[in-house]
Amino acid sequence: MTDRLSSLPNIFKGIVVFTPGGDLIYGIDPNKQAQWHIHLCLGLQEIWGLSDFPHFLVPGYTATVESLLDPQTQKIKVIAEIYPPVQRYIPLLQVLFDLETTTNWHIAPWQEEHCNRAIIETYQPHFPQLWEQRDLIIRFDPKQTAKLASEIQQSEMHESNTTNITTDKQAGGYILRLFISSNNLSAEKTLSSIHQLLEEGLTSPYTLKVIDINKNPEQAQINQVTVTPTLVRVSPKPVRRIVGELDDIERVLRIISNF
Repeated sequence: MTDRLSSLPNIFKGIVVFTPGGDLIYGIDPNKQAQWHIHLCLGLQEIWGLSDFPHFLVPGYTATVESLLDPQTQKIKVIAEIYPPVQRYIPLLQVLFDLETTTNWHIAPWQEEHCNRAIIETYQPHFPQLWEQRDLIIRFDPKQTAKLASEIQQSEMHESNTTNITTDKQAGGYILRLFISSNNLSAEKTLSSIHQLLEEGLTSPYTLKVIDINKNPEQAQINQVTVTPTLVRVSPKPVRRIVGELDDIERVLRIISNF
């Protein structure tokens, strides 16, 4: 477990992302402008070599602490919010962010889509690293993340990852994500065309997940999708994406199958 900061600025925003195994990664932004959920998920992906963003952790497995100057009293005011699945970590967060034990924590409303443990558990086969219990507290620093990832990976066994990579290559399986907008009248046509293209053009098995960015804006943000339709090949690595029109069948298949 890493040491917490010896001091914190009076005004800051701190965001924490927890793993189901109990590790946490957090960031502190004195300017209260950084998009920490994206950064922290990227950090987890790099540290443990995840095949994809652990988007399912947002927002159910998060907490936020904001320390600000109250304009009326001219005193420091703390606003703290945490989601039900991780509220047991409040004592730890009070130490981490140097908060008073009397700090009033707001328990964010339960959201079945993000907080239901049964739903979260369905991701375990694809993100087994996040279920391991290491008792790690990681301060997110982009400059140090790569070094930390190397240190952690050197201390762990790699048989599982090696097996998965080999299996993917031998089977030639693809994991794909199609980002669409339900507000776009051509969304249904795009989905139908892509399904037909994959069925007729790919000789290897594939998994296609369709994501409506209007219903799941956080996933669009995490995956840096700003234009629809966008087709992303998540696996095999490297990640490849096709943005905009997907009518050029040969081009789409060439990009998907190019390693």
